[in-house]
Amino acid sequence: MLRKLALLLIGVTIIACYAVPYIFLGQMADWKGAFLFWCLAGLAIILLNAAAMANFSEEDE
Repeated sequence: MLRKLALLLIGVTIIACYAVPYIFLGQMADWKGAFLFWCLAGLAIILLNAAAMANFSEEDE
C-alpha cells in the first residue's frame, strides 16, 4: 500500500515539475521561484523513492 502511494505521488510530482514552473511561475521575471520548486521537488522524489523501496526484496514482483 505504501509503495503504491509513493509511486503515485512520484508521478504527481513529475507532472507538477512540468506544470508548476510554466503555468504558475511563468509570469515571474525571476528564475529563483522555479529553481526553489525544482530543488524541493527533487528532495521529495528522493524521499518518495526511499519510501517506495524501503521493504523491497527480490521475492517481491
